[in-house]
Amino acid sequence: MATAAKIAYPHIEKTPDVRGGKACITGTRIAVKDIVILHKQGTPIEQMLTHYSSRPLTPAEVYAALAYYYDHRDEIEAEFADEERFYAEADRRWEELVARHGGHPPENPTPEERAIPRPFPWPPKR
Repeated sequence: MATAAKIAYPHIEKTPDVRGGKACITGTRIAVKDIVILHKQGTPIEQMLTHYSSRPLTPAEVYAALAYYYDHRDEIEAEFADEERFYAEADRRWEELVARHGGHPPENPTPEERAIPRPFPWPPKR
């Protein structure tokens, strides 16, 4: 049985200290999943090139990110699922905190209470 050859993505890298080792566009902190979100929102490639303030992207970088996604869909979708679980848990913890304080955030939260992030709209439109 033949084994699949490892495909190199010239504009994609995984660096342990950058975005938790997730696949990013080389030389940036722009993750493949960031490009996928824009793609799923219907953002044209031309707008993706200048969407991030760190530096303009090249069409090759954007297409490499999309190619990586389609070749590693399970990996990237698992990243989305992990984030959704994280934010669902944060929302649950916030709701419990507010309920313990009579329906309002505490005026003088404990350090543990301060560690609970306030909710914000999630997930992003994909």
